Amino acid sequence: MIATVLRTAARPELLSLLGRTPLVRVTAELPGPQPGFWAKLEGLAAGGMKARAAMSMLLGARERGELRSGAPVVESTSGTLGIGLAFAGQVLGHPVVLVGDSELEPSMRQLLRSYGVRLELVDRPAARGGWQAARLARLRELLAVLPDAYWPDQYNNPDNTAGYASLAAELAVELDHLDILVCSVGTGGHSAGIIGPLRRHWPALRLIGVDATGSTIFGQPARPRLMRGLGSSIHPRNVAYDAFDEVHWVGPAEAVDASRRLARGSFVSGGWSTGAVARVAAWAARVHPGAVVATVFPDGPHRYLGTVFDDDFTAAHGIDPAAAVGRPVEIPHPSAAEATGWARCTRVTDPLRAHHPSSERNP
Repeated sequence: MIATVLRTAARPELLSLLGRTPLVRVTAELPGPQPGFWAKLEGLAAGGMKARAAMSMLLGARERGELRSGAPVVESTSGTLGIGLAFAGQVLGHPVVLVGDSELEPSMRQLLRSYGVRLELVDRPAARGGWQAARLARLRELLAVLPDAYWPDQYNNPDNTAGYASLAAELAVELDHLDILVCSVGTGGHSAGIIGPLRRHWPALRLIGVDATGSTIFGQPARPRLMRGLGSSIHPRNVAYDAFDEVHWVGPAEAVDASRRLARGSFVSGGWSTGAVARVAAWAARVHPGAVVATVFPDGPHRYLGTVFDDDFTAAHGIDPAAAVGRPVEIPHPSAAEATGWARCTRVTDPLRAHHPSSERNP
């Protein structure tokens, strides 16, 4: 158990590295011809996409007096937010303690530690809530022994959402028009943070959420999930259910196939989340001719060289990219059928308020 953490000096000059990521037109076949969509390459930013949220959460906590100067920051992560918090911790001068799990890739463990993070790993999922619940249990133990420690609580912190206002502002400047926005959903932060400001520019903008099979966010049963970075075994309060026009659940085969096709055909790619949103964005561009479609690629491919891009890994986990389907199965309601592969639903429901009509958004 960690009892103390070292203080760290602030490096405010690093803020110049935040955001301002490239926007690229993707026309790769996913899996067949498609007219193209725009992708914001957040993986090319220092600290990755979630550096925006990390900075927002820590700055908000400092302004409210919840985070004292030099105090440690403790959070649960599957990797991506951890990189963002490592960045924000260096900028603001806060040591960072992260709770991961034994599924965290060795390369990500090494990278986080290289950035000065103290990394705690849980070795088994909780019976209810899986790895996320196990990480949160360990996190609470750490909070009890680390004086003045601050927990951002990315799943429920509105500053997570607010951090993506800058991403929305960049898209609004870079695009003349936007009809459809495709976002992966994990904590719910970036989809909620982008859609509000962009709908003020384009009120008719449609939002498509992309979840993982086995995720319970949109009302499906929670199952063990191979894909990391999107999906959840809990219900984050940051998910803006009423903002979504439809949701897609994507399986590992479709995500792997799309990520590999992106690498071969566009030279930009990423992991599970990037493959999943690319698959759905290409579908949206194909079925809505003339529509301007955009999405966000949360990270790049390097973290996934031993998983998404490794034939031995995919074979060991029964993933056959060649068997990936070209279109989603339609289901009428999230509880009507379990999505075991790519599925689509145009009735979006908040599972915690499913009995209230106001919890559903229909196209």
